[in-house]
Amino acid sequence: MEQTFRCKVGGMTCGNCALTISRYLEKQGVSHIQANAASGELQFTAAGTVDVERIYKGIGQLGYQVIQPDAAGHEHDHHHGHQHVGLGRLLLISALFTAPLLLHMFLGHDSLLNRPWLQLLLVLPVYGIGLLHFGRSAFRALRNGIPNMDVLIILGASAAFFYSLAGMLFFPGAAHQYLFFETTATIITFVLVGNWLEERTVKTTTSSIKALAALQPSTARVVMTDSIGKEMVMTVESKLLKLGDVVLVNDGDSIPSDGIVINGTAMVNESMLSGESLPVQKATGMTVTGGAVVAAGNMRIRTTAVGEATALAEIIRLVQQAQAAKPPMQKLADKISAVFVPLVLGIAIAAFLVNYFAAGVPMAQSMMRSIAVLVIACPCAMGLATPAAIAVGLGRAARKGILVKGGDTLERFKEIKQVVFDKTGTLTTGVLQISAFHTEGMPEEEFRSVIVSLEHYSAHPIARSILEAWKDVPLVTLRDIHEQKGEGIQGTDEAGNHWQLGSLQLLNGSSKDKERYDVHLLRNGLWVGGLCLDDELRPDAAETIRQLHVDGYTTVLLSGDREEKVAALGKMLGIGRIFAGQRPAEKMARLDELRAAGPLAMVGDGINDAPALAKATVGISLSDATKVAMQSANVILSGNRLSSLPAAIRLGRYTYQTIKQNLFWAFFYNVLAIPLAAMGYLSPVWAAIVMAFSDVILVLNSLRLNYRKIDQR
Repeated sequence: MEQTFRCKVGGMTCGNCALTISRYLEKQGVSHIQANAASGELQFTAAGTVDVERIYKGIGQLGYQVIQPDAAGHEHDHHHGHQHVGLGRLLLISALFTAPLLLHMFLGHDSLLNRPWLQLLLVLPVYGIGLLHFGRSAFRALRNGIPNMDVLIILGASAAFFYSLAGMLFFPGAAHQYLFFETTATIITFVLVGNWLEERTVKTTTSSIKALAALQPSTARVVMTDSIGKEMVMTVESKLLKLGDVVLVNDGDSIPSDGIVINGTAMVNESMLSGESLPVQKATGMTVTGGAVVAAGNMRIRTTAVGEATALAEIIRLVQQAQAAKPPMQKLADKISAVFVPLVLGIAIAAFLVNYFAAGVPMAQSMMRSIAVLVIACPCAMGLATPAAIAVGLGRAARKGILVKGGDTLERFKEIKQVVFDKTGTLTTGVLQISAFHTEGMPEEEFRSVIVSLEHYSAHPIARSILEAWKDVPLVTLRDIHEQKGEGIQGTDEAGNHWQLGSLQLLNGSSKDKERYDVHLLRNGLWVGGLCLDDELRPDAAETIRQLHVDGYTTVLLSGDREEKVAALGKMLGIGRIFAGQRPAEKMARLDELRAAGPLAMVGDGINDAPALAKATVGISLSDATKVAMQSANVILSGNRLSSLPAAIRLGRYTYQTIKQNLFWAFFYNVLAIPLAAMGYLSPVWAAIVMAFSDVILVLNSLRLNYRKIDQR
């Protein structure tokens, strides 16, 4: 039996790191590997026979730190190597010893700092830090046949160190011509600067997950009843809550789990979960979502989902999985990164041989050029280009109440040419209203009374809508009530009249003029009246369609409802193409036809339209956040807000643009920098400085996504 494992990996901060771990796991025979460099999350599926502890140990031996959550949700360390030392501390020590080494370059040959032995003493702590931080990872990567970026760093730093050491020992009279200890120190220090900046900036890309996780309160007030019926309130950790517990929440509290209100009323702010800024009133019998904040009032809630089963936990899981899913462009970058390190080693060796033997460049300069090639060629930038943009894009979407399943979904948004809408529950609220009624041969009051009396015995949604609209109408006494599914309901009154209420099928093909009614009432087999029901239009539907037209999308209405109703709605909203009376199988056929004209997004209610949503290029569901786990859609608009659809599509387009910019920068940078380094126009010191900031530039470019305007223009 297969099981999915999740953990965090310390030190997995770039695309090449994630690739190294993925390739190691592939060799161990596990599947569905998702290594997310942006968040440090790792997920994989393994058969029951696989020794997962051995796999964790193997990741530790690659030079990374495995932090696995235990059953209680705490994280504990599975790293069997050295304790993880803070990057900031290592960087500070390196900088303190590197500064005097750089200083000697400006003080002349006679200065104290130019003494070879003093330079050796200054470089040793920095080189030691380099071996500790990069060396272990490089050695283990080579041993596992998966060369990574650290191999290039340590080769460059070691070449400069041992060349300088040999010059100092074997040519003491002209040692200053061979001394490049400052090159070793600056390579290590500036790469540490880059790693430290990258670690800090990458953390900001995953802030949305942290913000969502922070919504979950750490404690909850549970109402307990003792043996004599006396109530007491106990404060417990939220993770210890069980199904069916009664929880007390007061003004200002965060709701600790999903539940149903059993007592009290309160205004609840669900903005982080639904994107809806206004508080929502909650009363007895209504559902609440864990993580929402009580703005005013108090209530008692019976828990219906706890721990990992809550809507909030599911949302966090969706965002994490989406960040780890690899879009096509990232797969391309991964393939290039995989061959990059061996290729760079070959270029570095070739640069040395050509410079020294063919171009007659002195040994020291030839070697410096070769070292510069090793240092400048950073595949991290290519590996990070996509995940950084995806992480920021998904985070921005989550804060807007747009939940995206898979980073590849954001990339697919760029292809969309058409947006197809379902009618009921999507463009309309699904709440039916009585728009008109007509009676023949009976008073209106009696007509209403008979209909309401019959509908009291029905569980159909239409019955609930009629009862809500005519709740003050007096009832008549009925007997022999019988409901026929798909046709309607019937009963007999005290005078012996036989009443039937239902659909058009009751009329057995009678006159056309009665077809415009949705519900028909018959007395002793004769038609005495009909009701017209209209589905209430969503308040944001018209503006959403207008926005999509402004953005250049074709809109299509695909519904199972009657022709005249669908046509009227389409005309009202300005939707050009309309298909009415479509059964589920016919909807699928229509979608195939439409897809032939170009990629499309399908917007539906997420459950009824599941096959159609799955068939679309991007399936978009309007759904309550508590049902988020049941959806077959790629995108869920929380809080049932159709108006966030244009923003979701724009965000997808902008994310793809950012990925393209990042990849262009990463490729252009390497293509330009490697020849410059090989020809001697870029010293190892400058190569280290430029390389250190390349990743940070990509992350900062990705962070611009947080500020691009995606709302209505």
